[in-house]
Amino acid sequence: MTEHSQSAHEHDAAARPAVRIHAADPAAVEADFFHIGELVPPEDRERLAAVRDWARENVAPIADEYWERGEFPHQLIAQLPELDIAGLQFSGYGAPGRGALVAGLASMELARVDPSFATFYGVHSGLGIATVMQCGSEEQKQRWIPAMLRWEKLAAFALTEPDVGSATARGLTTTARREGDTWILNGRKKWIGNATFADLVVVWAKDEADGEVKGFVVEKGAPGFTPHRIEGKVSLRSVQNAEIDLRDVRVPETDRLQEAHSFKDTAKVLRSTRLGVSWNAVGCAMGAYEAARAYALEREQFGKPIAAFQLVQDQLARMLADITACQAMNVRAAQLQDAGRLTDQQASMAKMFSTSRVREVVAHAREILGGNGILLDHEVARFWADAEALYSYEGTRDMNALIVGRAATGISAFV
Repeated sequence: MTEHSQSAHEHDAAARPAVRIHAADPAAVEADFFHIGELVPPEDRERLAAVRDWARENVAPIADEYWERGEFPHQLIAQLPELDIAGLQFSGYGAPGRGALVAGLASMELARVDPSFATFYGVHSGLGIATVMQCGSEEQKQRWIPAMLRWEKLAAFALTEPDVGSATARGLTTTARREGDTWILNGRKKWIGNATFADLVVVWAKDEADGEVKGFVVEKGAPGFTPHRIEGKVSLRSVQNAEIDLRDVRVPETDRLQEAHSFKDTAKVLRSTRLGVSWNAVGCAMGAYEAARAYALEREQFGKPIAAFQLVQDQLARMLADITACQAMNVRAAQLQDAGRLTDQQASMAKMFSTSRVREVVAHAREILGGNGILLDHEVARFWADAEALYSYEGTRDMNALIVGRAATGISAFV
């Protein structure tokens, strides 16, 4: 470098204003800008902190690796009983009885680290345990719930079919035929999380006799029950989704869910699980924000961290606003659920809104990282991809919008 160029460089450096660093708001650092964690009692805050710490210590270090391989970290299941989070919202049979808000926040904390692991949790607790709690007889609850709460019996929930998604209320093609004290199930299911390894699979089928949808618990290894793992996914890759063939699967009457008489009973379960997916979307958005913020503070361009640039700060501010709005809606929905007042349209609005906003948040995070945003190295790529599945399952954005629209107008825009 010449003396002239060196002096010019020194002049430019001297002329460039130094980056002023202010103390960061701890809530902003961790994406809880309005301190929603303070809405629950101290004992629940401790429980949620334990979930957060456990996920960061045990799930975070391996999440990218298992996601890339499309495998699930089964070895972590043995640690879950200590967290006492299975069936959080329920009481009785050994369930913690902490309510929907705490359960939602626990899902959020898991998704904040890994949406795939949060989905596994949601399928087992929010779908499996919830179905038996809401649709099982007293004897069935006594028989299955305690083992499910201890994670000794893992659950799956089989409703969606290869050719039937949004139309399951009327178009279910899997059939159930009663022969004495036995039911014979035939059909196919698709996108069933946990199905490749679950011990108990709730299968929904249409009764040939009365045309009503009924629920059956099929145990692992039942003859004629064959799950095939779905390959080639680009979202929630660690979740073990399966397509299930059911060929003359025999289920005793004692394993038919005694309080599931029609699709209305199925819908009761879906109302709460739709809210669970909404919470997962919030967690996914929080994880993406936190990863993008950390990257923006470390990555330097033009002699300063990119977090110092106005466009980056604008994106971080938009992300925080979207996250906070979703948190607020989900908190109120959970409070209504705990009060027994949550409606289908309210759950649909929360799911519709949160999964739309998470798409925006992960897109901002992806943009902040530039080319590095497509690498797993910085986590954002995983959150970015996983948001796509959250956007679709447990009711697509469009179908949930039409449920809200029907409530708003009194007119059904779908059949």
